[in-house]
Amino acid sequence: MTGASLLVVTDVDSTLIRDEVIELLARAVGPDAERHVAAVTERAMRGELDFAASLAERLLMLEGLPVSVLDAAREQVTVTDGVPELIAEVHARGGRIAAVSGGFHEVLDPLAAELGIDHARANRLEVADGRLTGRSIGPVIDGAAKRDTLESLRLNLGVPRERVMAVGDGANDVLMMEAAGISVAFCAKPLVREAATNAIDVPDFRELIPILPG
Repeated sequence: MTGASLLVVTDVDSTLIRDEVIELLARAVGPDAERHVAAVTERAMRGELDFAASLAERLLMLEGLPVSVLDAAREQVTVTDGVPELIAEVHARGGRIAAVSGGFHEVLDPLAAELGIDHARANRLEVADGRLTGRSIGPVIDGAAKRDTLESLRLNLGVPRERVMAVGDGANDVLMMEAAGISVAFCAKPLVREAATNAIDVPDFRELIPILPG
């Protein structure tokens, strides 16, 4: 892995995109499931629930859905305003941008490829006979995994900590934000605002450009 002049690591759901993908998937089950998943997500993002346990609870609501719901979710995703401009600016400065998500590779990977994001990490959904099992496979991408991903990328790219920016909105982003020289609470929960060095309340990634490492 070649070096970089700076590194930006961003959360995905309600940050890089305006949606919560697991809620888009739950919509296919029905309105009661969508409301339940949204309520659990909100509590987890506020730091009131353990992330891994909350993910397991929400995934159970998706058991039996056909894998085609993933295609439908991808089509519904709305990328946050200004994301292409931020990515272009980071690359123009010789930097790299990574997306780390408590969501799912099946949705993030094609989005990352389309946007030109350099690195992506997320959970993987278990599928059997063309249907979701209601479980994930592999390690859960929780707050610690987000922090560890940032630190691994930082070391492999040779980027000093003060030239690393972390962007997030929920409690599972706090550990990675604490590991970065610049941390941004992006339209974030109160717990995240308290932990961040910067706060942005406008859902536009162009707002990040002036506070990129110089």
